[in-house]
Amino acid sequence: MDNLLEWKKQQRKHLIAAREAIPAEIHQQWSRAITGFLKQGLQQTQKMIIGIYWPFRGEYDPRPIARYFLQQGAILALPEITGKNEPLCFREWSPDTPMKSGAYGIPVPLETPIVRLDALIIPMVGFDQHGYRLGYGSGYFDRTLATYERQPLTIGVAFELQRLDSIYPQAHDISMHYVVTETGIFRTKDHQLMPASILQDTPQ
Repeated sequence: MDNLLEWKKQQRKHLIAAREAIPAEIHQQWSRAITGFLKQGLQQTQKMIIGIYWPFRGEYDPRPIARYFLQQGAILALPEITGKNEPLCFREWSPDTPMKSGAYGIPVPLETPIVRLDALIIPMVGFDQHGYRLGYGSGYFDRTLATYERQPLTIGVAFELQRLDSIYPQAHDISMHYVVTETGIFRTKDHQLMPASILQDTPQ
């Protein structure tokens, strides 16, 4: 592709607009389905440290599944942007955690402990048939994952209307172990998304 950056810019614009245009009732229906698949897929979460995110621009809202994980004994964390070209740091979070306004106006925990993750639920602007994620273009999640000697379990979440044939991944792009949409769980195997029923700890 001659101008990949421009193509990705246009795809982001189109996909975010499409996501923001989803009617509220449909968005809630699809979100409930994703929550159900995450419950089905991640059943052994006691003492697991799971990174989530604060919803932005029509993204799937992970707070309902967060409450479920907390009930199951998991430790949850939210990302904080510490610098333009820095990896994210993840701070412990629960619904009663004091919050402050972070980058882009997104709430972040106020001075709670920084943790290392066992699993990470990642929002996606788009995704492709090979398990690669199209993000907002800042590279925060890719830089963060590159700091881990042993990768946390990565679970990309999106709606099916965000699926692309390819995002034309570059060397720094890291594919998701799993993708969850309103239609089900998909595992990245041999560089292809395949239907799955669980989100196991060490996918091959």
